[in-house]
Amino acid sequence: MRRAPSGDRRPLPAGAAAPGPTVSGRVYDATGVALPGARIVVEATGLETTTNLQGEFTIAAPDATGDVVLLIDYLGRPRATRTIAAAERGRDVSFTLPAAGENADGSGTDIVVTGASLLDNTARALNQQRSADNTITVISADAIGRFPDPNIAEALQRAPGVGIERDQGEGRYINVRGAPSEFSAISVDGIQIPSVDPTTRAVDLDTLPSDIVANLEVTKSLLPYQDADSIAGAVNITTRSPFDRKGFALTGMAGASYNQFGKGSDYRGSGAISDTFGADRQFGLLLSGSYSRTHRRPDNVENTWSATPAGLRVTETLFKDYDTKRTRMAGTGAFEWRPSDATRVWVRGTYARFEDDEFRDRIGILWSEGTLQSGSTDRAATYTNTRIEKQVRHRKQINEIWTATVGFEQRLGEGTIRGDVAYSESSQTYPRRDELLFRSSLRPTLSYNFANANLPTYSLFTTNEHLQTGTYAFRENTYRSNTTKNDELTAAIRMDLPANETITLSSGGKYRERHISADEERFRDRRASAAPSQTLAGFLSDEESRNFDYNLGNRIDTGLADAYFDATKAASERRLPQSLTADYTAEEQILGMFGMAKYMKDGTTLIAGLRVETTNFKSQAPVVSRTGVVSMASGKSGYVDFFPNLTLRQAFTPNVILRAALSRAINRPNFPQLAPRVLETTEGNTVRVEFGAPGLDPTLSNNVDAGLEYYIRPLGVISVNGFYKDLTDYRYTVNSTGVYQGLPAIFSRPVNARQGKLYGVEVNWQQQLSFLPGLLGGFGVFANYTYTRGDAQFDAAYAGRSRFALPGQSKHMWNASVFYERGPVNLRVAYTKRSDYLDEINADNPALDLYWEGRGQLDVTGSVQLMKGINLFAEGKNLTNTAGVRYFGERYRVYEYEKFGYTLFGGVRVKL
Repeated sequence: MRRAPSGDRRPLPAGAAAPGPTVSGRVYDATGVALPGARIVVEATGLETTTNLQGEFTIAAPDATGDVVLLIDYLGRPRATRTIAAAERGRDVSFTLPAAGENADGSGTDIVVTGASLLDNTARALNQQRSADNTITVISADAIGRFPDPNIAEALQRAPGVGIERDQGEGRYINVRGAPSEFSAISVDGIQIPSVDPTTRAVDLDTLPSDIVANLEVTKSLLPYQDADSIAGAVNITTRSPFDRKGFALTGMAGASYNQFGKGSDYRGSGAISDTFGADRQFGLLLSGSYSRTHRRPDNVENTWSATPAGLRVTETLFKDYDTKRTRMAGTGAFEWRPSDATRVWVRGTYARFEDDEFRDRIGILWSEGTLQSGSTDRAATYTNTRIEKQVRHRKQINEIWTATVGFEQRLGEGTIRGDVAYSESSQTYPRRDELLFRSSLRPTLSYNFANANLPTYSLFTTNEHLQTGTYAFRENTYRSNTTKNDELTAAIRMDLPANETITLSSGGKYRERHISADEERFRDRRASAAPSQTLAGFLSDEESRNFDYNLGNRIDTGLADAYFDATKAASERRLPQSLTADYTAEEQILGMFGMAKYMKDGTTLIAGLRVETTNFKSQAPVVSRTGVVSMASGKSGYVDFFPNLTLRQAFTPNVILRAALSRAINRPNFPQLAPRVLETTEGNTVRVEFGAPGLDPTLSNNVDAGLEYYIRPLGVISVNGFYKDLTDYRYTVNSTGVYQGLPAIFSRPVNARQGKLYGVEVNWQQQLSFLPGLLGGFGVFANYTYTRGDAQFDAAYAGRSRFALPGQSKHMWNASVFYERGPVNLRVAYTKRSDYLDEINADNPALDLYWEGRGQLDVTGSVQLMKGINLFAEGKNLTNTAGVRYFGERYRVYEYEKFGYTLFGGVRVKL
């Protein structure tokens, strides 16, 4: 029998509550840090359990009168035994394991670091992975700190099978095993958090800094007690607990950075303080906080390609010069009461705030306003009578996420009951989205040449018509304000009861109620009365505006631009129907119930269970008729889904483990896709119209997972995991062209594909190479590779195609890292790479399918331990200055080319 630890704040495999007399205790390292995932074995009976995140365990020891000998098996440290006298049964016993590092024969080595060690961090993760019933990947907090990863998305890219989507160089969304970002639910301490973005269920992980967490866990094969809405994988972010460490604890980090495309000094700092108190130290209190600020100026050029009688040609080019300030603030708090090993009560809260304050100068060439000349090719063309525009935009975006949880866990005889009530809320607001557009009276003949697809040549920068500021006149101002609120109330209960020494029965339920409201106002004024009193030249500063080697003239003065915006915003004309059709409200109620049985004997763990979820959804959105009449359209849906589960864990030895699972999962459509609305948005000269589809079906997936893991002593793992997902009603956004209100437009509609599949394999190797002689024994390796393939098939054909690749799916993803740790020195060189993946499908023309180019990035970190608790570190991120590239169909048809530079960061860490 193996008992799952109680009181853990991440979804754990359900196990038997210990029947009869028990022994309880905690396992720490020499610094008082709890060691999770340690195997605790009663040598006389072979019964075993594992420690939770706070190093706690309770195990059956039926002989209540005699001594009990326990074996403590923890990867990265020598095995140890401890004899528990009968007199110690009534109180928790504390174990302190010896320092990390041992040879294959169990003898110690001198590869020990004073303070936080990369080997210790790796051991925390691998021990938790080894003890889990299902397939998971764990990244511990200190391991996150050994990479230059400022947010959760970038930390997760180090895990096997996880790729990230970036915005201006920073990770935002994740793709697990080649699936879209919304196929992975995100939780904090087991409570799902809603998205801040009104267009998707995917959570913006750049809102959450990485230095407030204790653990990141990616569950790749679900168990019945987990929410079913994670087809690709569920990510749980575990915050710190005051019981993670014995007694008082203080940690902190502070540093500053330099960015190649930045302006000024960037900085980041975080800290956490905790303590346990009371007569038996049964109370615990923890507070943590984080703050960071960056000031970047990435370079960006976008080219829109469209079908013309001569073939695909560029119809619009936008040169975007950004000046972006981003700040992140986050905090966590926890108060916990543990009067005994049978009772736990907790109150926890988290808060995160992300602000993106951005000025953007833009030069635009509207090729489509002119006439394409004969002799053009698919890479070069000349247009007469083109149009040139100059625009400034000030956009401020604020994302906020906060959660509050109250919970308890109580052991009742041989059973355990746990309950949680939680409230989470996310919001996204745009206090400013202000634009001022000037248009040149010149209608020059211009040409482009994509011989160099990354940085094409444009004749404009030879003839320089865009620098003739006297030819520009006011065209329009536009204003938008957005407020989106997404809140969820969750109540959950779970009971575990041992039927006998080998079988545990578990059941429970969870109710989730989510409310979403999206409100947007749009204004535009082209009247002469809205024109600024000064000319474009009067708005310009002395600072040059440049993208790559393209001279865009001078930047518009930000202070003058804001003064104009503030003076004219109130008088700008409200845009209708867009100010109405952008809005929607929705409510979703999900009730989930599960039952499962867990059999454990002689290294075999077999879990069989069923989860049932009922979903009720309703939404409303304003609809404006051609005559201007406003009415409310409603959408409603309800369904019941069944999620059977069979999971096997076979431990041939404690370190050779086979896992296999048959499961079922769901992904519900994004909220605006279900809302009955029609929304038009204009960017430059491109009009996009998005349609909702209240009848859209959720995507269901039948999953097969299997893998073999070999845990290497003293510290390492080699694993192979394969997966296959049979998809029903896979959901696409399909683009087509048409005419909207007299203008050419791109129509976007969500549609269901009848069937699809996603499959692949992950290979992972992590090892401390302590068997190498002398100084070479300090080397180690982290490497993983993931291969994925998949597609979905429609009943109808689009431009002759009925089968499509899956958006977000890279065929190849890999990470390779070499580290060196010896004495006070720690060094790591890491490279991460993913291959190209589909972003959007064009239903009219396969050559206009939009792809992200695969991207590789080199990062280097190093640190030195000055003294106990004081660590100096330095990091280099994106040292290859790799660009972000999107293209249509073929690589030379570049849509977006952006560079954001390398970053150098250094500072000090404190751990007391």
